[in-house]
Amino acid sequence: EVQLMESGGGLVQAGGSLRLSCAASGFNFDDYAIGWFRQAPGKEREGVSCSSSTGDTSYMQNVKGRFTASRDDAWKTVYLQMNSLKPEDTAVYYCNIDGPPFYSWGQGTQVTVSS
Repeated sequence: EVQLMESGGGLVQAGGSLRLSCAASGFNFDDYAIGWFRQAPGKEREGVSCSSSTGDTSYMQNVKGRFTASRDDAWKTVYLQMNSLKPEDTAVYYCNIDGPPFYSWGQGTQVTVSS
């Protein structure tokens, strides 16, 4: 059974930092590009970053220079270091393979940035 478990969210003031983690199990983690995604209230889910199995990472324009994604294949975990957070970064953050198709989504972790 595939499981994706996100953690590390919280409430932070604008300009602050958070580090998210996502622990994966139930599939060959090494073989997949893994993405971070987010969904703000009333909006569709969007891709934030994508880390390939070869170590290359891409980012959505709005987070370039502020967010850094990384992965630890030995621990089947991906991380998202978020710096200089802005209120518009407020969302529930998820990880998943670089789909579609996607595995079943985890519960996500809430990030709230106050102004």
